[in-house]
Amino acid sequence: MWVVKLGGSLAGDPLLPQWLSLLAHLGGGRVTVVCGGGRFADEVRQAQALWQFDDVAAHNMAVLAMAQNAHMARGLNPQLHLASNESEIRRVLHGGHTAVWLPMEWIRAQADALSNWDVSADSMAVHLARQLNAERLVVVKSCAIDGAATLAQLSQQGVLDQRFASIADGAAFPIHIVHKSALDSMRSMLLGEASPLDAA
Repeated sequence: MWVVKLGGSLAGDPLLPQWLSLLAHLGGGRVTVVCGGGRFADEVRQAQALWQFDDVAAHNMAVLAMAQNAHMARGLNPQLHLASNESEIRRVLHGGHTAVWLPMEWIRAQADALSNWDVSADSMAVHLARQLNAERLVVVKSCAIDGAATLAQLSQQGVLDQRFASIADGAAFPIHIVHKSALDSMRSMLLGEASPLDAA
């Protein structure tokens, strides 16, 4: 089973329907999609900067931003199936479909180490991949990616969130950080063919 995190920046990108179609058609039974918060999360940042409310509220609003993009993904491609927790995800996958995660389990009543802006949908995808015992995590980004950079360096560059490298440390699955243009490479991976991603 694979987890594929689609960066929130793809929410307004013409490539988004292509990614969703690819994952729906070739990822059935084994792919769970995690959607970033994108513009909805940007609105949360702006509102917090204006009103100075606490990080728990901002975190919960950002989780809802991810959920909005998950619903949008389902609206764009009805072959995708929404799932809120591990049991629902496994039910979707066992049915031969591709799951899109609704991260409502991440709503918090009190602050903890993960309810702040150092943790984004990127790190949440790592947690989900661990929970599901995933075979692979693919993180799709819109920005340029230095293929030689470590996860820590990508965090320093702002490609990944600040906690990603530490949260991903010791992961039992390979982690690929890829550009949104890597559709053909992703297709090859899903078909079991050799792919440049396998060397990432």
